[in-house]
Amino acid sequence: MTLLTLHLIFKEQELPEIIRDLRSANTSWIICGAAAAVLFVAGESVIIHYMLRVLEQKISFFKCLKYSFIGFFFSYITPSSTGGQPMQMYHMKKDKIKIGYSTLIMLLITIAYKSVLIIMALGFMMFNFGTVVKYSADMKWLIVLGFVLNLFFIALLLLVFIKPIWARALGIKTVGLLVKMKIMKKKNKDKYTEKLIRICDTYAMGADYIKKNLSVVFNVFVLTAIQRTFLFSITWIVYKAYGLSGMSFMDMLTLQILIAVAVEMLPLPGAAGISEGCFLLTFTGIFGNDLVKPALLISRGLNFYLILLIGAVVTFTVHIINIRKEKRTTIQ
Repeated sequence: MTLLTLHLIFKEQELPEIIRDLRSANTSWIICGAAAAVLFVAGESVIIHYMLRVLEQKISFFKCLKYSFIGFFFSYITPSSTGGQPMQMYHMKKDKIKIGYSTLIMLLITIAYKSVLIIMALGFMMFNFGTVVKYSADMKWLIVLGFVLNLFFIALLLLVFIKPIWARALGIKTVGLLVKMKIMKKKNKDKYTEKLIRICDTYAMGADYIKKNLSVVFNVFVLTAIQRTFLFSITWIVYKAYGLSGMSFMDMLTLQILIAVAVEMLPLPGAAGISEGCFLLTFTGIFGNDLVKPALLISRGLNFYLILLIGAVVTFTVHIINIRKEKRTTIQ
């Protein structure tokens, strides 16, 4: 994927030209973009902290920030972002947060994260359809696939909410089918079936809480919309960094949201390669042939690699601290 990304960026453009255009971007705007990226991650921390307070758990905001950076780090390096939440729950458990609470929080964050994306996409498409048609026509089928995958995922979660017994039965049948098709080894059938039942039961308990606390759910959805807006605004910030005009904030936000719909559910770590391809397809007509690749590098650097780097530093630091704590406990 890294090779594909480099090929897309450096195809038909010399490296010195790209470096020159990178340097021409306004530094103040780039700093704003970096701040937006950090605020995006901090937005999830606000949600986790809020939920923990609702559940009467006294955890500092900085620990919640730790959970978020660790979560995004592992999400960015695993297919379909599957590695983030288990690691967040692991570190919450280390901080003495009950697994039931962490599961509920992660469940609600997942539902809000996916649902808000679809709601925002439909809303912006409805009120900004001309911009969508003009700049996103080349990836229309990828957007359609993205909508289908996201809606299917949300539907599965809703099935667990509304009919947890049905969801469990469907999951068990799916495991049996995978074994028959020899996609899953027979010896692993019982292990995955037990795991599936445990997940469905936990989600069912979470669903019961959500049904009784709709105001909390509403607040989480609002916070999630604000959080995601910080991330989606980075491309517009890069646009302003080059002193460009003609496209409104709402136009740029609409296009970035549609790219997110198209790529987020694909089984690629950090949606590498496909994100860059969609950016070039969508924004070449906006930034122009000379600036679109430097804009891609800055945008991707801020909304992916900066978060990945900070997440790696936080994860490594926390790991070292935990090792030292365990050594002190063993000595005592």
